Amino acid sequence: MKFDISEKLAMVNVIDSVIVADGEVHKGEIDALSKLMEIIDFDSNFLIQARTIDTEQSIVILNGMPQEKKDRLVKILEDVALSDGFFHEKENDVINHIHKSIGNV
Repeated sequence: MKFDISEKLAMVNVIDSVIVADGEVHKGEIDALSKLMEIIDFDSNFLIQARTIDTEQSIVILNGMPQEKKDRLVKILEDVALSDGFFHEKENDVINHIHKSIGNV
């Protein structure tokens, strides 16, 4: 599935939000992010750029995506949250906020 540049920036922004939500970055999360770099096609410089975007701005962009892309994003966020072996409550809160905000509840 191809994502345009703004969708990628928004996705990487919210993926990063899930990774840092519990205050710790675990090895499993780093590994998951590395795999996503290949799948979504972005690099570490792109991640730095994505971190400069406001999460609410990202949500506006993500909300405009077709349902198929939203479904893919939800799966990615859940996989990232579980990549460290534990679904932290703060990660769950971030994912639920994104779900509701993009109309994917």
